[in-house]
Amino acid sequence: MKYRDFLGILYDNGFVLDRQRGRHRIYKGIVRGKTRLVVVSHARDSDDIRPGVLSSMIRQSCLSKKLFR
Repeated sequence: MKYRDFLGILYDNGFVLDRQRGRHRIYKGIVRGKTRLVVVSHARDSDDIRPGVLSSMIRQSCLSKKLFR
């Protein structure tokens, strides 16, 4: 999965860019009544996400894994 695809899913589910420091972007959203933060660290939106990093970001978002297939 590319970063642009992952970010599109976050935006579609109400996440917004909260802040940025260098390459680290923190997205904020409300999932199941709780505020969730997802840390996304990358240089380009066209880069592929490594599987372990993708799993971590999905866990941080608390969204269903089915959305990311």
